[in-house]
Amino acid sequence: MGPFVSPFNNLLCMLLGISFTVWFTLLLVFIIVPAIFGLSFGIRKLYMKTLLKVFEWATLRIERGAKEKKHLLYKTNSNGIIAKEPTSLEEELKEIRRNGCNRELNGPTTTIGHTPSSSEYEMSDIFYFFRQGIESIVDDEVTKRFTAEELESWNLLTRSNYNFQHISTRLTVLWGLGVVIRYGFLLPLRLTLAVTGVSLLVFFTTLIGLLPNGRLKCFLSEKVHLICYRICVRALTAIIMYHHSENKPKNGGICVANHTSPIDVIILASDGCYAMVGQIHRGLMGIIQRSMVKACPHIWFERSEVKDRHLVAKRLSDHVKDKTKLPILIFPEGTCINNTSVMMFKKGSFEIGSTVYPVAIKYDPRFGEAFWNSSKFGMVNYLLRMMSSWAIVCSVWYLPPMSRQEGEDAVHFANRVKAAIARQGGLVDLLWDGGLKREKVKDTFKEEQQKLYSKILVGVQEDRSRS
Repeated sequence: MGPFVSPFNNLLCMLLGISFTVWFTLLLVFIIVPAIFGLSFGIRKLYMKTLLKVFEWATLRIERGAKEKKHLLYKTNSNGIIAKEPTSLEEELKEIRRNGCNRELNGPTTTIGHTPSSSEYEMSDIFYFFRQGIESIVDDEVTKRFTAEELESWNLLTRSNYNFQHISTRLTVLWGLGVVIRYGFLLPLRLTLAVTGVSLLVFFTTLIGLLPNGRLKCFLSEKVHLICYRICVRALTAIIMYHHSENKPKNGGICVANHTSPIDVIILASDGCYAMVGQIHRGLMGIIQRSMVKACPHIWFERSEVKDRHLVAKRLSDHVKDKTKLPILIFPEGTCINNTSVMMFKKGSFEIGSTVYPVAIKYDPRFGEAFWNSSKFGMVNYLLRMMSSWAIVCSVWYLPPMSRQEGEDAVHFANRVKAAIARQGGLVDLLWDGGLKREKVKDTFKEEQQKLYSKILVGVQEDRSRS
């Protein structure tokens, strides 16, 4: 028995050795080396085009099969359930009062000289607030920003199609083949690349941290960060289109961007170096943070320091005053939004007085959902879902630098920057605070509506006294 087992074991070991050698050679030649030199062979773009053709065929096959079996297809409504037109509170109240007056005039009794704007308060005003409340319940424009965006077509991922049913054997086989490719080939490849990128980042930044401060240390730190982030980008099969690179953030400035996912950092840092801002963590993330700060002046805060706004503002201000330091990367929303809109920017980073470089990031959800629903998925689960998707495709726009105008406060400046990002990225510009993901609506929002309504009533009363 022994003589037969030994040759088999030798053959198995030889095959495994050859497999690992080929595997790491392919990684080195086609992924790691191009990442070091910032090159691309165009394989990812070809892969993206092939996927698009497969998705189109699958969608057409589903629609044809549904017609044959008389099934209803699920269609998304990107504009919401309720069609809304942008009108002011005063205009809507006038319309409601005008309709009420028309009904009175058409009735048996009339009131001479009674017009919609001649009374301080109309009973019909309450219908406006009733309607607003019901619309908010039926078609809430806030909480739906914290769930994954629905797709109009199936991308062979189980999340994508709400009403998927068995249509044909070929389609089912194609989906099964996709599962094998994503979990059997892409996931192990991506995990290997992710481990390689993070390991190189920790090792080389720790090594560079031993060098004395100077130009050589800064140069090596920037190169190491760029190379490692590019390897991590390839671990997600990320296909990124950068636009208007002439507007890239410069030293001494602040880069602000809309926030969809933790990988936003990797997406931007693979095209330029930034000083990160964040809270100090423990475990693996803490090891990465400690090694990074040795090579580059990132800004990490203790948990007790995060709530001290003056301390945070001072450290950010001291950083941007030094024009030799890298631009700061900040996500002013403070939480991840599902890449359909931009929510309220916190004013802290706009009070410093530095030049702001807006950046718009827009992901293509057809290839994989980049949005991190932190209330539903933990970080490890989320990363595994990302690495088992087809790809991460996104566009990044560098907008012209913006500065605070004379007499402009931090809130208006933040809103102006947010509007520019939303307009460029094709996102909905919302005034709501992203903190509503976990908190109740603040009383100030209710008071604003009350103040607006009271101003209308006071204005009507003043008009009557003048006449």
